Amino acid sequence: MTLKLGVIGTGAIGQEHIRRCNNVLQGAKVVAVSDINTDGARAALQRLNIDAQVYQDGHEVINSPEVDAVLVTSWDPTHEEFTLAAIAAGKPVFCEKPLALSAEGCRRIVDAEIKHGKRLVQVGFMRPYDAGYRALKKVITDGEIGEPLMLHCAHRNQSVGENYTTDMAITNTLIHELDVLRWLTEDDYKSVQVVFPRTTSKSHAKLKDPQIVLFETQKGIRIDVEIFVNCAYGYDIQCEVVGEEGIAKLPEPSAIQTRKNARLGNALLTDWKDRFIDAYDVELQAFINDVKAGELTGPSAWDGFAASVAADACLKAQNSGGIEPVDMPSRPDFYAR
Repeated sequence: MTLKLGVIGTGAIGQEHIRRCNNVLQGAKVVAVSDINTDGARAALQRLNIDAQVYQDGHEVINSPEVDAVLVTSWDPTHEEFTLAAIAAGKPVFCEKPLALSAEGCRRIVDAEIKHGKRLVQVGFMRPYDAGYRALKKVITDGEIGEPLMLHCAHRNQSVGENYTTDMAITNTLIHELDVLRWLTEDDYKSVQVVFPRTTSKSHAKLKDPQIVLFETQKGIRIDVEIFVNCAYGYDIQCEVVGEEGIAKLPEPSAIQTRKNARLGNALLTDWKDRFIDAYDVELQAFINDVKAGELTGPSAWDGFAASVAADACLKAQNSGGIEPVDMPSRPDFYAR
């Protein structure tokens, strides 16, 4: 059986997912898309050599009898609306991050899914599908370094545009760490503080860059995450786990080492899509397989809610400069792992 997908939003990530679902992955094809710019959507399909119905309204995609499952890759403020509509229609939905713009919005999705009685939502957190993070997770769960005590992390981008603001360092960038670090440690956050070092001259008036985010988890693990989105040298993701008996580090992406002009070096990536391209493939193939099997197992609406609760606390800490509590409710049995 071929799973028929509808994609809402044909921007950069939407086009990437359309391409991989039709040309790379198995068991699915895109049959319908929507975008506020229908001409742009048609042009994208033409470039990708894909034949699919084009709609202007995402609700038409969700309600199409030809669509079995939905991918939401539209503008962030629309994610909640379309995810709730997919739940109401009883259709599985893969929603790119953020699940909603606020914890309250995520909670509405959680409540709707619980009321429906079956998991229908997967959130587009791809890092748990990355081979490096999976290897790091195995070291922790196998007890090779003992209980984790501290994590030292960095999320660095080569540069960002003038539209990127201080709060987006949390909602668009750190959001990935907020999810994957909960997954690595199997723990929730207790408190957070945001510290601003000297701002780089490569930033702009609306952006304080870099930032350091300091967490304490419920188990007492201390985590520091450096967010530096104008680091200039490339796209660089770092994660080091300090345990009672040793240290484990996220492996570097595979790269050819060269010897030239009296220098020894490795090329660095500059594009996030290249760094996690394999993880995106594994993530969406897992979603396709799970939908066909009748049970979703990937990052849940509760994971999206948890990340949003932590993000809201981080935003408060940006403004207060103090240590802010992360008030995370207990996970419902519905989302028991």
